[in-house]
Amino acid sequence: MRIELPGFGSYPLREQGNWPVESAPARGRVAYAAAHVVADPLGDNTPGSPAAVDWDATLRFRRHLWSHGLRVADAMDTAQRNMGLDWAATQQLIRRSAAEARSFGDPATLVSCGAGTDHAPGAADLDAITQAYAEQIETVQSAGAGVIIMASRQLAAVASGPQDYHRVYSKLFGLADRPVILHWLGEMFDPNLAGYWGSPDVDAATNAFLELIHAHAAQVDGVKVSLLDEDHEVRLRAALPEGVKLYTGDDFNYPSLIKSGSHALLGIFDAIAPAAAAALRTLDAAESADDEAERERLLTAYDEILAPTVTLSRKIFEAPTYHYKTGIVFLAWLNGHQDAFAMVNGAQSARSLLHLSEVFRLADQAGLLADQELAVRRMRALLAVNGL
Repeated sequence: MRIELPGFGSYPLREQGNWPVESAPARGRVAYAAAHVVADPLGDNTPGSPAAVDWDATLRFRRHLWSHGLRVADAMDTAQRNMGLDWAATQQLIRRSAAEARSFGDPATLVSCGAGTDHAPGAADLDAITQAYAEQIETVQSAGAGVIIMASRQLAAVASGPQDYHRVYSKLFGLADRPVILHWLGEMFDPNLAGYWGSPDVDAATNAFLELIHAHAAQVDGVKVSLLDEDHEVRLRAALPEGVKLYTGDDFNYPSLIKSGSHALLGIFDAIAPAAAAALRTLDAAESADDEAERERLLTAYDEILAPTVTLSRKIFEAPTYHYKTGIVFLAWLNGHQDAFAMVNGAQSARSLLHLSEVFRLADQAGLLADQELAVRRMRALLAVNGL
Protein backbone atom coordinates (compact mmCIF):
# COMPACT_ATOMS: atom_id res chain seq x y z
CA MET A 1 0.00 0.00 0.00
CA ARG A 2 1.26 3.47 -0.92
CA ILE A 3 0.26 7.02 -0.23
CA GLU A 4 1.43 10.32 -1.72
CA LEU A 5 2.85 12.32 1.19
CA PRO A 6 3.99 15.95 0.90
CA GLY A 7 7.76 15.99 1.16
CA PHE A 8 8.10 12.22 0.66
CA GLY A 9 6.44 11.46 -2.65
CA SER A 10 4.96 7.99 -3.06
CA TYR A 11 5.48 6.39 0.34
CA PRO A 12 5.19 2.57 0.71
CA LEU A 13 3.75 1.53 4.05
CA ARG A 14 5.56 -1.17 5.98
CA GLU A 15 4.08 -4.62 6.47
CA GLN A 16 1.15 -4.51 8.90
CA GLY A 17 1.89 -5.91 12.35
CA ASN A 18 -0.16 -6.44 15.49
CA TRP A 19 0.76 -5.68 19.08
CA PRO A 20 -0.51 -8.01 21.82
CA VAL A 21 -3.16 -6.66 24.18
CA GLU A 22 -2.47 -7.69 27.78
CA SER A 23 -4.13 -5.83 30.63
CA ALA A 24 -1.71 -7.04 33.30
CA PRO A 25 0.59 -4.13 34.24
CA ALA A 26 4.36 -4.31 34.07
CA ARG A 27 5.93 -5.63 37.26
CA GLY A 28 9.20 -3.75 37.31
CA ARG A 29 8.02 -0.23 36.47
CA VAL A 30 4.97 1.89 37.22
CA ALA A 31 3.90 3.36 33.89
CA TYR A 32 1.39 6.14 33.34
CA ALA A 33 0.22 7.41 29.96
CA ALA A 34 -0.75 11.07 30.14
CA ALA A 35 -3.99 11.05 28.17
CA HIS A 36 -5.54 13.58 25.79
CA VAL A 37 -9.17 14.65 25.64
CA VAL A 38 -11.34 14.20 22.56
CA ALA A 39 -13.06 17.36 21.37
CA ASP A 40 -16.69 17.34 20.28
CA PRO A 41 -16.41 18.10 16.53
CA LEU A 42 -19.82 19.81 16.61
CA GLY A 43 -18.97 21.91 19.66
CA ASP A 44 -17.63 25.45 19.59
CA ASN A 45 -13.99 24.70 20.28
CA THR A 46 -12.70 27.90 18.72
CA PRO A 47 -9.80 29.55 20.59
CA GLY A 48 -10.94 31.04 23.88
CA SER A 49 -14.25 29.16 24.01
CA PRO A 50 -15.14 26.78 26.88
CA ALA A 51 -14.05 23.25 26.06
CA ALA A 52 -16.67 21.06 24.39
CA VAL A 53 -15.63 17.45 24.97
CA ASP A 54 -16.77 14.19 23.41
CA TRP A 55 -17.01 12.29 26.68
CA ASP A 56 -17.79 8.88 25.17
CA ALA A 57 -14.68 8.94 22.98
CA THR A 58 -12.56 10.44 25.76
CA LEU A 59 -13.45 7.62 28.14
CA ARG A 60 -13.14 5.00 25.42
CA PHE A 61 -9.55 6.09 24.90
CA ARG A 62 -8.81 5.64 28.60
CA ARG A 63 -10.18 2.12 28.40
CA HIS A 64 -7.75 1.54 25.51
CA LEU A 65 -4.84 2.59 27.73
CA TRP A 66 -5.96 0.45 30.66
CA SER A 67 -6.44 -2.52 28.31
CA HIS A 68 -2.69 -2.40 27.65
CA GLY A 69 -1.85 -2.45 31.36
CA LEU A 70 -0.95 1.24 31.58
CA ARG A 71 -2.15 3.63 34.24
CA VAL A 72 -3.68 6.95 33.19
CA ALA A 73 -2.38 10.36 34.21
CA ASP A 74 -5.36 12.59 33.58
CA ALA A 75 -6.14 16.30 33.54
CA MET A 76 -2.48 17.02 32.82
CA ASP A 77 -0.80 19.15 30.15
CA THR A 78 -1.48 16.39 27.57
CA ALA A 79 -5.19 16.99 28.22
CA GLN A 80 -4.55 20.66 27.35
CA ARG A 81 -4.52 22.07 30.85
CA ASN A 82 -3.60 25.75 30.57
CA MET A 83 -4.11 25.41 26.79
CA GLY A 84 -7.87 25.18 26.36
CA LEU A 85 -9.26 22.72 28.91
CA ASP A 86 -11.09 25.00 31.35
CA TRP A 87 -11.81 24.10 34.97
CA ALA A 88 -15.46 23.18 34.38
CA ALA A 89 -14.46 20.56 31.81
CA THR A 90 -11.49 19.48 33.92
CA GLN A 91 -13.74 18.69 36.89
CA GLN A 92 -15.93 16.54 34.68
CA LEU A 93 -12.88 14.80 33.25
CA ILE A 94 -11.53 13.94 36.69
CA ARG A 95 -14.85 12.57 37.92
CA ARG A 96 -15.69 10.67 34.77
CA SER A 97 -12.22 9.15 34.39
CA ALA A 98 -12.10 7.97 38.00
CA ALA A 99 -15.61 6.51 37.74
CA GLU A 100 -14.69 4.69 34.51
CA ALA A 101 -11.58 3.24 36.16
CA ARG A 102 -13.75 1.36 38.64
CA SER A 103 -14.61 -1.07 35.86
CA PHE A 104 -10.93 -2.06 35.76
CA GLY A 105 -9.94 -1.83 39.44
CA ASP A 106 -9.07 0.74 42.09
CA PRO A 107 -9.24 4.26 40.61
CA ALA A 108 -6.61 5.44 43.09
CA THR A 109 -4.21 3.00 41.42
CA LEU A 110 -5.35 3.24 37.82
CA VAL A 111 -5.74 7.00 37.44
CA SER A 112 -3.99 9.99 38.95
CA CYS A 113 -5.12 13.50 38.11
CA GLY A 114 -3.48 16.89 38.01
CA ALA A 115 -4.34 19.41 40.72
CA GLY A 116 -3.22 22.95 40.02
CA THR A 117 -4.30 26.56 40.25
CA ASP A 118 -5.41 27.31 36.69
CA HIS A 119 -9.00 28.03 37.76
CA ALA A 120 -7.74 30.97 39.83
CA PRO A 121 -5.69 33.14 37.43
CA GLY A 122 -6.11 36.09 39.76
CA ALA A 123 -4.50 34.36 42.77
CA ALA A 124 -1.96 37.00 43.73
CA ASP A 125 -0.47 35.79 47.02
CA LEU A 126 0.66 32.54 48.58
CA ASP A 127 -2.49 32.05 50.64
CA ALA A 128 -4.74 32.44 47.59
CA ILE A 129 -2.55 30.04 45.61
CA THR A 130 -2.63 27.49 48.43
CA GLN A 131 -6.42 27.74 48.59
CA ALA A 132 -6.69 27.26 44.83
CA TYR A 133 -4.54 24.14 45.02
CA ALA A 134 -6.63 22.88 47.95
CA GLU A 135 -9.84 23.16 45.92
CA GLN A 136 -8.43 21.09 43.09
CA ILE A 137 -6.88 18.49 45.41
CA GLU A 138 -10.31 18.05 47.02
CA THR A 139 -11.89 17.54 43.60
CA VAL A 140 -9.38 14.82 42.70
CA GLN A 141 -9.58 13.04 46.05
CA SER A 142 -13.37 13.14 46.23
CA ALA A 143 -13.42 11.40 42.83
CA GLY A 144 -11.22 8.62 44.23
CA ALA A 145 -8.20 9.29 42.02
CA GLY A 146 -4.58 9.80 43.00
CA VAL A 147 -3.21 13.35 43.17
CA ILE A 148 -0.52 14.83 40.96
CA ILE A 149 0.42 18.31 42.17
CA MET A 150 1.05 20.25 38.99
CA ALA A 151 3.39 23.17 38.64
CA SER A 152 1.51 26.46 39.04
CA ARG A 153 1.87 29.48 36.77
CA GLN A 154 0.46 31.62 39.56
CA LEU A 155 3.05 30.37 42.06
CA ALA A 156 5.86 30.88 39.55
CA ALA A 157 4.75 34.50 39.14
CA VAL A 158 4.37 35.25 42.86
CA ALA A 159 7.14 33.25 44.58
CA SER A 160 10.23 35.22 45.57
CA GLY A 161 12.42 32.19 46.22
CA PRO A 162 12.53 28.53 47.31
CA GLN A 163 11.04 29.34 50.70
CA ASP A 164 7.75 30.34 49.11
CA TYR A 165 7.50 27.04 47.23
CA HIS A 166 8.27 25.15 50.44
CA ARG A 167 5.61 27.10 52.31
CA VAL A 168 2.88 26.31 49.80
CA TYR A 169 3.78 22.68 49.13
CA SER A 170 4.24 21.87 52.82
CA LYS A 171 0.63 22.88 53.39
CA LEU A 172 -0.56 20.84 50.41
CA PHE A 173 1.03 17.66 51.73
CA GLY A 174 -1.15 18.01 54.81
CA LEU A 175 -4.29 17.96 52.64
CA ALA A 176 -3.49 14.74 50.80
CA ASP A 177 -5.00 11.48 52.00
CA ARG A 178 -2.23 9.41 50.38
CA PRO A 179 1.25 10.10 48.93
CA VAL A 180 1.21 12.42 45.92
CA ILE A 181 3.21 12.82 42.73
CA LEU A 182 5.02 16.13 42.29
CA HIS A 183 5.30 17.49 38.75
CA TRP A 184 8.24 19.58 37.59
CA LEU A 185 7.34 20.82 34.12
CA GLY A 186 10.13 22.55 32.23
CA GLU A 187 9.73 25.88 30.47
CA MET A 188 10.00 24.18 27.05
CA PHE A 189 6.52 22.80 27.83
CA ASP A 190 5.27 26.02 29.42
CA PRO A 191 7.38 29.21 29.28
CA ASN A 192 5.37 30.60 32.20
CA LEU A 193 7.08 28.08 34.50
CA ALA A 194 10.61 29.39 34.03
CA GLY A 195 12.54 29.46 37.30
CA TYR A 196 10.28 27.00 39.09
CA TRP A 197 11.38 25.98 42.60
CA GLY A 198 12.85 29.43 43.08
CA SER A 199 15.75 29.79 40.66
CA PRO A 200 16.46 29.93 36.91
CA ASP A 201 19.60 27.89 37.65
CA VAL A 202 18.63 24.23 37.31
CA ASP A 203 21.13 23.02 39.92
CA ALA A 204 19.90 25.53 42.49
CA ALA A 205 16.28 24.68 41.69
CA THR A 206 17.09 20.97 42.03
CA ASN A 207 18.59 21.50 45.47
CA ALA A 208 15.46 23.33 46.62
CA PHE A 209 13.27 20.59 45.12
CA LEU A 210 15.24 17.85 46.88
CA GLU A 211 15.15 19.70 50.19
CA LEU A 212 11.35 19.77 49.99
CA ILE A 213 11.11 16.08 49.09
CA HIS A 214 13.48 14.92 51.82
CA ALA A 215 11.49 16.90 54.38
CA HIS A 216 8.24 15.20 53.29
CA ALA A 217 9.41 11.86 51.88
CA ALA A 218 6.58 9.85 53.46
CA GLN A 219 4.02 12.03 51.67
CA VAL A 220 5.62 11.78 48.22
CA ASP A 221 4.96 8.75 46.01
CA GLY A 222 7.21 10.11 43.31
CA VAL A 223 8.30 13.03 41.19
CA LYS A 224 7.49 13.51 37.52
CA VAL A 225 10.27 15.43 35.81
CA SER A 226 9.87 16.93 32.33
CA LEU A 227 13.11 18.79 31.65
CA LEU A 228 14.35 16.75 28.64
CA ASP A 229 17.78 16.40 30.28
CA GLU A 230 18.78 12.76 30.69
CA ASP A 231 21.92 13.37 32.78
CA HIS A 232 20.06 15.65 35.17
CA GLU A 233 17.30 13.09 35.64
CA VAL A 234 19.77 10.31 36.47
CA ARG A 235 21.45 12.51 39.09
CA LEU A 236 18.11 13.55 40.56
CA ARG A 237 16.90 9.96 40.72
CA ALA A 238 19.98 8.94 42.67
CA ALA A 239 19.44 11.78 45.17
CA LEU A 240 15.81 10.96 45.99
CA PRO A 241 14.93 9.44 49.37
CA GLU A 242 14.42 5.70 49.46
CA GLY A 243 10.92 4.80 48.32
CA VAL A 244 10.31 7.96 46.27
CA LYS A 245 9.97 7.12 42.59
CA LEU A 246 11.32 9.08 39.64
CA TYR A 247 8.67 9.15 36.91
CA THR A 248 10.41 10.15 33.73
CA GLY A 249 8.65 12.79 31.71
CA ASP A 250 11.46 12.88 29.16
CA ASP A 251 9.78 12.22 25.84
CA PHE A 252 13.18 12.26 24.10
CA ASN A 253 15.17 9.78 26.21
CA TYR A 254 12.61 7.52 27.90
CA PRO A 255 13.93 4.10 26.73
CA SER A 256 17.33 4.44 28.40
CA LEU A 257 15.92 6.18 31.47
CA ILE A 258 13.29 3.50 32.05
CA LYS A 259 15.84 0.75 31.45
CA SER A 260 18.21 2.28 34.00
CA GLY A 261 15.54 2.53 36.69
CA SER A 262 13.06 5.36 36.13
CA HIS A 263 9.34 4.76 36.16
CA ALA A 264 7.23 6.55 33.54
CA LEU A 265 4.61 9.27 33.24
CA LEU A 266 4.72 10.25 29.60
CA GLY A 267 2.59 12.04 27.04
CA ILE A 268 4.11 9.97 24.26
CA PHE A 269 2.70 6.80 25.88
CA ASP A 270 -0.74 8.09 24.80
CA ALA A 271 0.34 7.62 21.19
CA ILE A 272 2.55 4.53 21.53
CA ALA A 273 0.65 2.58 24.18
CA PRO A 274 0.77 -0.83 22.44
CA ALA A 275 4.52 -0.61 21.80
CA ALA A 276 5.24 0.84 25.25
CA ALA A 277 3.34 -1.96 26.97
CA ALA A 278 5.13 -4.62 24.92
CA ALA A 279 8.50 -3.05 25.71
CA LEU A 280 7.77 -2.92 29.45
CA ARG A 281 6.80 -6.60 29.48
CA THR A 282 10.01 -7.40 27.61
CA LEU A 283 11.99 -5.44 30.19
CA ASP A 284 10.25 -7.40 32.96
CA ALA A 285 11.33 -10.64 31.31
CA ALA A 286 14.90 -9.40 30.90
CA GLU A 287 15.20 -8.38 34.54
CA SER A 288 13.93 -11.75 35.74
CA ALA A 289 16.01 -13.86 33.33
CA ASP A 290 18.57 -16.13 34.97
CA ASP A 291 20.61 -16.67 31.84
CA GLU A 292 22.83 -13.71 30.90
CA ALA A 293 22.58 -14.36 27.18
CA GLU A 294 18.80 -14.44 27.39
CA ARG A 295 18.82 -11.28 29.44
CA GLU A 296 20.89 -9.47 26.81
CA ARG A 297 18.65 -10.77 24.02
CA LEU A 298 15.58 -9.41 25.78
CA LEU A 299 17.21 -6.06 26.50
CA THR A 300 18.08 -5.80 22.82
CA ALA A 301 14.46 -6.60 21.96
CA TYR A 302 13.32 -3.85 24.36
CA ASP A 303 15.59 -1.35 22.60
CA GLU A 304 14.38 -2.46 19.18
CA ILE A 305 10.73 -1.99 20.11
CA LEU A 306 11.22 1.53 21.42
CA ALA A 307 13.90 2.90 19.07
CA PRO A 308 11.50 3.85 16.24
CA THR A 309 9.05 5.32 18.76
CA VAL A 310 11.75 7.74 19.92
CA THR A 311 12.17 9.06 16.37
CA LEU A 312 8.41 9.55 16.26
CA SER A 313 8.34 11.17 19.69
CA ARG A 314 11.11 13.61 18.89
CA LYS A 315 9.11 14.74 15.87
CA ILE A 316 5.87 15.11 17.81
CA PHE A 317 7.64 17.02 20.60
CA GLU A 318 9.82 19.22 18.41
CA ALA A 319 9.88 22.95 19.16
CA PRO A 320 7.64 24.62 20.02
CA THR A 321 7.31 21.60 22.32
CA TYR A 322 4.03 22.66 23.92
CA HIS A 323 2.25 21.96 20.62
CA TYR A 324 2.98 18.24 20.94
CA LYS A 325 -0.69 17.61 21.78
CA THR A 326 -1.58 18.13 18.11
CA GLY A 327 0.50 15.14 17.02
CA ILE A 328 -0.90 13.02 19.85
CA VAL A 329 -4.48 13.72 18.81
CA PHE A 330 -3.63 13.30 15.11
CA LEU A 331 -2.44 9.74 15.76
CA ALA A 332 -5.51 8.96 17.86
CA TRP A 333 -7.64 10.05 14.91
CA LEU A 334 -5.60 8.04 12.39
CA ASN A 335 -5.98 4.97 14.61
CA GLY A 336 -9.76 5.26 14.91
CA HIS A 337 -9.90 6.26 18.57
CA GLN A 338 -11.93 9.34 17.62
CA ASP A 339 -14.01 10.33 14.65
CA ALA A 340 -12.57 13.79 13.95
CA PHE A 341 -9.19 15.46 13.94
CA ALA A 342 -10.47 18.21 16.21
CA MET A 343 -9.13 19.65 19.46
CA VAL A 344 -10.35 22.02 22.14
CA ASN A 345 -9.12 25.57 21.59
CA GLY A 346 -8.75 24.80 17.88
CA ALA A 347 -5.29 23.35 18.59
CA GLN A 348 -5.42 20.96 15.60
CA SER A 349 -4.13 23.90 13.56
CA ALA A 350 -0.93 24.21 15.64
CA ARG A 351 1.19 21.98 13.37
CA SER A 352 1.81 22.15 9.63
CA LEU A 353 0.71 19.61 7.05
CA LEU A 354 4.37 18.72 6.42
CA HIS A 355 4.83 18.04 10.15
CA LEU A 356 1.75 15.80 10.23
CA SER A 357 2.89 13.95 7.11
CA GLU A 358 6.18 13.14 8.82
CA VAL A 359 4.31 11.99 11.94
CA PHE A 360 2.22 9.66 9.74
CA ARG A 361 5.35 8.18 8.14
CA LEU A 362 7.19 7.71 11.44
CA ALA A 363 4.14 6.15 13.10
CA ASP A 364 4.02 3.64 10.28
CA GLN A 365 7.74 2.91 10.67
CA ALA A 366 7.16 2.24 14.38
CA GLY A 367 4.27 -0.13 13.65
CA LEU A 368 1.79 2.21 15.30
CA LEU A 369 -0.88 2.50 12.62
CA ALA A 370 -3.35 -0.02 13.97
CA ASP A 371 -5.41 -0.17 10.77
CA GLN A 372 -3.34 0.96 7.80
CA GLU A 373 -6.32 1.17 5.42
CA LEU A 374 -8.20 3.46 7.82
CA ALA A 375 -5.08 5.57 8.47
CA VAL A 376 -4.41 5.98 4.73
CA ARG A 377 -8.05 6.85 4.05
CA ARG A 378 -8.03 9.51 6.74
CA MET A 379 -4.65 10.90 5.73
CA ARG A 380 -5.80 11.20 2.13
CA ALA A 381 -8.93 13.03 3.31
CA LEU A 382 -6.79 15.50 5.28
CA LEU A 383 -4.59 16.07 2.27
CA ALA A 384 -7.62 16.61 0.04
CA VAL A 385 -9.07 19.20 2.40
CA ASN A 386 -5.76 21.03 2.09
CA GLY A 387 -5.86 20.96 -1.71
CA LEU A 388 -3.54 17.99 -2.24
